[in-house]
Amino acid sequence: MMDYFNSIEPPTNESPYELLLRAALLIPLSHYLLGLCLIFIVFLYNFLEIHFLQDFFTGFKGQPVTLTFNSSSKLYHDVVSKCRVLHGRYLSTPWLCSPHLQTVFVHYFGNPPVVNYTRQLFTTSDGGTIALDWVINAEDKQTAIQGNDAMQHNDRCPIIIIVPGLTSASDSAYVKHLAFKMAERGCNVAVSNHRGLGGVSVTSDRFYTAAWTDDIRSVIEHIHCQYPEAPLFAVGTSVGANILVKYLGEDGHNVPIIGAAAICSPWDSLICDRFFRRRLLQRCYNKVLTSGLKDYANLHKDVLSRISNWEGVQEARSCRDFDDVATRVLANCETVDTYYRQCSSANYVGGVMVPLLCISSLDDPICTSEAIPWDECRLNKNVVLATTQHGGHLPFFEGLTAKSVWWVRAVDEFFTALKSSPLSHQRKEVQMPVLSSANPQETSIDKAAFLNVTKDGNSCCSSRTP
Repeated sequence: MMDYFNSIEPPTNESPYELLLRAALLIPLSHYLLGLCLIFIVFLYNFLEIHFLQDFFTGFKGQPVTLTFNSSSKLYHDVVSKCRVLHGRYLSTPWLCSPHLQTVFVHYFGNPPVVNYTRQLFTTSDGGTIALDWVINAEDKQTAIQGNDAMQHNDRCPIIIIVPGLTSASDSAYVKHLAFKMAERGCNVAVSNHRGLGGVSVTSDRFYTAAWTDDIRSVIEHIHCQYPEAPLFAVGTSVGANILVKYLGEDGHNVPIIGAAAICSPWDSLICDRFFRRRLLQRCYNKVLTSGLKDYANLHKDVLSRISNWEGVQEARSCRDFDDVATRVLANCETVDTYYRQCSSANYVGGVMVPLLCISSLDDPICTSEAIPWDECRLNKNVVLATTQHGGHLPFFEGLTAKSVWWVRAVDEFFTALKSSPLSHQRKEVQMPVLSSANPQETSIDKAAFLNVTKDGNSCCSSRTP
């Protein structure tokens, strides 16, 4: 027994920390590197909100679409109940299993189909110019170039009017996905580019804002008067969705369209503004959107510098900064918060009197789900809200190749069911606004030069760069 105790080494004078360090040094460096890699992967997985494991453990079946509607809604019972896409599941493209990956992909790549347009310049009552880009088929290109006779005034073919997002135009990938699908269905498709976008200069002191609905109102009424027998549908995306819903809520029954769809609307600009300042990734999106707004401003410096704080525009570091020095001034609002309250379409959902399908993603990194007007949508019998767990801001890519967009299929099915339903309402006759004398211009849009429209209605080409 004494030999046993004598064999035990006497305690050292090393502290517990020194012993811990000695033990740590015994672990191979490769194990540390592996541990760091695992920690980084876990961090990146959560930071980018990747949901691959969730999809994997659910057998890649996707998550069910949630529908919010009034229980006595004829829109749901007569139309939406027949839409299989809206009653199915949405599964994102496996290698785009993150709202951020999807959002970046759609804005910088997007896998858009080839779409050809013929351009019509529309002049508003205040002298502003809007580019209406009509989708044409390759075999109809020569006919379309000859003018509006390519579409007959008594044509009963449905017309889809697309309102793009903040600084988007007819060349944006998600717009092309929708335009191609609707044209493939046999509809006539017109993209209503915002003032100063789509390669057209600003020809008045009026710029478009998220609160400005006169432009889309004039465009819709003009197209209705040109083709009174054609069923009209409208689709708004992002800020374009906000403008469309606000217009529908303002005019109620007095709109000449059969139905509409609002995709990824911001709904409440005050809430979205706070959301933008909350997390690192949202602040990155804020920077990117601000850069786009400043590029838009630089294109029209001659006009904007006269009616806004140009120095403030150049120094703007966020969307709120830009809106404070430019947008609220253009909208005649005293403060930027006043402008945000004025332009928020959530306040107008209750006034919508035509069938409206709203689609939003709960993981939208730009237009937060916190702004969705759930109760307003539930109270209005003319509105059905479809939400998905995933999808990002506008992409909703599906399939291994990411060439299909889920919400495009949903809108297509919704309009098809609506057109054949008894909900098609009598449209009110409206007065046609003033048109420009310019003829439609066939262009690939992507390669089009910047189109400068002079006061006499003539146009000339110049570089897109400011």
